Amino acid sequence: MAHEDFDFRLVPSTCVYCGTGCGVLLQANNGRLTGTLPQKDHPVSRGSLCIKGWSAHEFVHSPHRLTRPLIRRGGELVETDWDTALQAVAEGLRRTREEHGPDGVGFLASARCTNEENYLLMKLARAVVGTNNVDHCARL
Repeated sequence: MAHEDFDFRLVPSTCVYCGTGCGVLLQANNGRLTGTLPQKDHPVSRGSLCIKGWSAHEFVHSPHRLTRPLIRRGGELVETDWDTALQAVAEGLRRTREEHGPDGVGFLASARCTNEENYLLMKLARAVVGTNNVDHCARL
């Protein structure tokens, strides 16, 4: 690889694993995340990371990561488009709410989402579906 083809960057970000908000520097090499470093001057983490923080980049390029939506057809999971998958989710939520009431639905937020994304999930649960059944995987 020629030197001019090498594109290494340190991208400041916030760790996705819990609500603490530690500062990380994501190491990007030619558009792929290759490592995580702590931000030494970050006011929250002050140059430290927990074991999860050090590996915050690993799931991004995992071969096990889903990159397309799946839907169950005939007992099998098959790839589908986003519109079909979102329609199936909306229909399932509507049907469950009608049959069991709003508290028949629960939401599990993710440590791999931003705080803003998790806030939006909470608003969907409470304002749209009408349930307070919201939990977070980092608490488990």
